[in-house]
Amino acid sequence: MTRPLPSLTEAKDLAKRLRRKLTEAGTPIGHAQSLERVAHQHGFRDWNTMRAEIRNGPPKGWAVGETVNGTYLSQPFRATVVSIKIVKPGWFHVGLDLHEAVDVVRSKRFSNLRKRIRGVVGPKGHSAEKTSNGEPQLKIDLR
Repeated sequence: MTRPLPSLTEAKDLAKRLRRKLTEAGTPIGHAQSLERVAHQHGFRDWNTMRAEIRNGPPKGWAVGETVNGTYLSQPFRATVVSIKIVKPGWFHVGLDLHEAVDVVRSKRFSNLRKRIRGVVGPKGHSAEKTSNGEPQLKIDLR
């Protein structure tokens, strides 16, 4: 029985967890072996075949018209994806239409509400750019 196809990041995370669990159980395996086992669990003959099928596409639920959750400048949001374009493998330029505007200013003296935002997010669902407190500016939850 095949399982739903994970994203590339999810597949690699599965392999890391499998490797760690087997090592803890006294059966250490290498990284390549764990990738092969994940591929077999999903019905592929080897990792390269599974990798080709995944093709660094966006995570599930990140298609135009889909609803995503996340944070922008540490403010939680729910939004509809209005655009998505691959920048480089695993990194995507996304355009989001927020269901409710978020205030991007922390001052009590004035506000700046944003309803539409754009940004580049990587395989873990967050931007490389950080706020002054070290948090990613944009984070989109992976499903």
